[in-house]
Amino acid sequence: MTAIKHALQRDIFTPNDERLLSIVNVCKAGKKKRNCFLCATVTTERPVQVNVVKVKKSDKGDFYKRQTAWALRDLAVVDAKDAVKESPEFDLHFDKVYKWVASSTVEKNTFISCIWKLNQRYLRKKIDFINVSSQLLEESVPSGENQSVAGGDEEAVDEYQELNAREEQDIEIMMEGCEYAIANAEAFAEKLSRELQVLDGANIQSIMASEKQVNILMKLLDEALKEVDQIELKLSSYEEMLQSVKEQMDQISESNHLIHLSNTNNVKLLSEIEFLVNHMDLAKGHIKALQEGDLTSSRGIEACTNAADALLQCMNVALRPGHDMLHAVKQQQQRFSDLREQFARRLASHLNSVFVQQGHDQSSTLAQHSAELTLPNHHPFHRDLLRYAKLMEWLKNTDYGKYEGLTKNYMDYLSRLYEREIKDFFEVAKIKMTGTTREGKKFATLPRKESAVKQETESLHGSSGKLTGSTSSLNKLSVQSSGNRRSQSSSLLDMGNMSASDLDVADRTKFDKIFEQVLSELEPLCLAEQDFISKFFKLQQHQSTSGTTTNEVEEMDGVALSRSYTSGVPQTVSSEKDMIRQMMTKIFRCIEPELNNLIALGDKIDSFNSLYMLVKMSHHVWTAQNVDPASFLSTTLGNVLVTVKRNFDKCISNQMKQMDEVKISKKSKVGILPFVAEFEEFAALAESIFKNAERRGDLDKAYIKLIRAVFDSVEKVANESQKTPRDVVMMENFHHIFATLSRLKISCLEAEKKEAKQKYTDHLQSYVIYSLGQPLEKLNHFFEGVEARVAQGIREEEVSYQLAFNKQELRKVIKEYPGKEVKKGLDNLYKKVDKHLCEEENLLQVVWHSMQDEFIRQYKHFEGLIARCYPGSGITMEFTIQDILDYCSSIAQSH
Repeated sequence: MTAIKHALQRDIFTPNDERLLSIVNVCKAGKKKRNCFLCATVTTERPVQVNVVKVKKSDKGDFYKRQTAWALRDLAVVDAKDAVKESPEFDLHFDKVYKWVASSTVEKNTFISCIWKLNQRYLRKKIDFINVSSQLLEESVPSGENQSVAGGDEEAVDEYQELNAREEQDIEIMMEGCEYAIANAEAFAEKLSRELQVLDGANIQSIMASEKQVNILMKLLDEALKEVDQIELKLSSYEEMLQSVKEQMDQISESNHLIHLSNTNNVKLLSEIEFLVNHMDLAKGHIKALQEGDLTSSRGIEACTNAADALLQCMNVALRPGHDMLHAVKQQQQRFSDLREQFARRLASHLNSVFVQQGHDQSSTLAQHSAELTLPNHHPFHRDLLRYAKLMEWLKNTDYGKYEGLTKNYMDYLSRLYEREIKDFFEVAKIKMTGTTREGKKFATLPRKESAVKQETESLHGSSGKLTGSTSSLNKLSVQSSGNRRSQSSSLLDMGNMSASDLDVADRTKFDKIFEQVLSELEPLCLAEQDFISKFFKLQQHQSTSGTTTNEVEEMDGVALSRSYTSGVPQTVSSEKDMIRQMMTKIFRCIEPELNNLIALGDKIDSFNSLYMLVKMSHHVWTAQNVDPASFLSTTLGNVLVTVKRNFDKCISNQMKQMDEVKISKKSKVGILPFVAEFEEFAALAESIFKNAERRGDLDKAYIKLIRAVFDSVEKVANESQKTPRDVVMMENFHHIFATLSRLKISCLEAEKKEAKQKYTDHLQSYVIYSLGQPLEKLNHFFEGVEARVAQGIREEEVSYQLAFNKQELRKVIKEYPGKEVKKGLDNLYKKVDKHLCEEENLLQVVWHSMQDEFIRQYKHFEGLIARCYPGSGITMEFTIQDILDYCSSIAQSH
């Protein structure tokens, strides 16, 4: 390494006036082992520049060349990777990070130590050395060859000191005065020596002259010390004289302090007295109002309210420490407590009497509403009681026991009052629904026999809904044939059907209006009472209590109220909303049972009423939940909605059950099945009821169940039918279902509508093929034989050479089917189809047209076989396609 170092100094750095201080053999980390040298150099010229030079061996020879140089001032960080373990890797952070791997750890440490010393000596900006052992970062230069190089340079730098401007100016002046000095240096040196001797003598004389001045100064100091002693003596005498004055001033100061303390105490005492007088003195007018104030007039109520507030302020004043020990304060507090107890007792007694008086006044107005479907208005009652709202708040804050007692009394009274009103109201609603008298005698004007029939009809209504109503008796018996129905008096039947249908619509509309009126009357009643309870009993805000020590649950006539006690004053643990809901539940406990009874009655009258009730109840529940999801009204209507939904599901289940139980007559044709017609009636009614309803999803689910049951029941009846072909039953009923779904446009039944259309089309085609059969039977058998020969491999044009299928045999068969016979056969077929089909669906012409098309298709098939198998024979059928069209048209017109 020493030889390389000398070679690099000689060949690279000496020509550039640089000295090489340290060298390390390295290669780049993570790349191929292409070695190079990192050199630390300094310039020989002033000012000194320190560089880190990368030297690389030339590829063309053994000489080295300078590749890259970095100024040491650009070096930011030296990272030795690990300060404990020996590692040859290190990083130098210039404009970017250069990662190196040294050939040995010793070389790396020597190079890093040299960099640190150069940084300490020449650079103002200090370089960060990280992960470097502290032993390398020392001021002393390590021994070795680097010592001679670096140390020599340091000594040279220490010996040389640059002249400053003053020194340069003095030398120039001296040189100007001695021009010959340049020619004769010895003469110049002698002159300088003589002048230096003169200067030394002058200095000695100056020192000897200054000794006299020092003696004079010492004398002056002695005199000053004597004057200081005299001044100290005078000050001591003055201090003795002032000592007596100090004692007198201390006495005066102590006396002033006592006077100030006395004044301060008097001021504080006056402040305390003023505080007690101002905050614990109740005006005589307030005391009189609390004791004798009129609680019946508005002015008296206002005066009592102001007095109660003033009393509460006096009782709740925050006393300062020690006030509660004063006898006068104790007396005043006892007086306030007596006043509070007396007024609370008087207020509670008066409010209880107000409740009773208002109850009598309210009961007297019940007779006015007994025959009307309206609930009495409690607004005047609420308006009169709200005048006491602030007093109730005062009672709640001061005497919770009496407040709670008033709450109980109010709930007890109101629950009985509302129970009478609501029961009478629902009784009127039931009378209007059923047409019964108030004593419950149903159908009093009907004869005994007719009344029994009516009651039996009601029982059928209650058990199975519309399917068991005016038309469901058909399901209990066998299905009547359309022929039997036509044999009856059509005019009477039409009149009967119209009156029954009109009666159903009128009854349902009437029920819907009554049910809506019931809900519309109950909703504002509950909301008004809830709003009154919130305002009167001051339950709008939530109260949070801390320091709860005891929890109790009190039963308020069946309504549980949770309470806790803090400092002897009970506070509600449950939220204020829970308290309101509990009071409403107690007061209106009869609403839910009465609503359920009314719903049961409506369902008994006609189970289709459950559709109206589901829509109306859902709308009112939705409205109540938007106002307050946790309110009493929302909860109660939600519970009733569950009952309505169950009745609706029961109605759907009963209809599906009766579809399974339906039976058909074996001697009459089926026609449109009753449950198919009733599904149409149900769907039309439901669509009119559920238009824009919130519970549309429930109806869609019911539709899916019903339509699948209808499909299955049609299949079942068609399989069991003996009089009417299966395809006719399927075709007519699925055509009716498809027409119904197309007319009503029920989005959730789109798939079923397509399925109904497909079933109708399939069974129409099946019936046409089955009923038409082979009208040209012998001709059909002949051509079946022809097709069999062709299938066996005989060419079509060679079939005529077969003995059984030659042209003479073909002509013989064709002659058996003249046009007259064909028309006769078609006429019989038309009569047969007419017997199978019912008049309600009016599919006769559709079926007949399909049979005509099928007959023409067979005719064209025969003509094609004749043209292919008997070419050039001139054989044709004895009737044409036009003849077939004429036959079918004339037959249809004749019937």
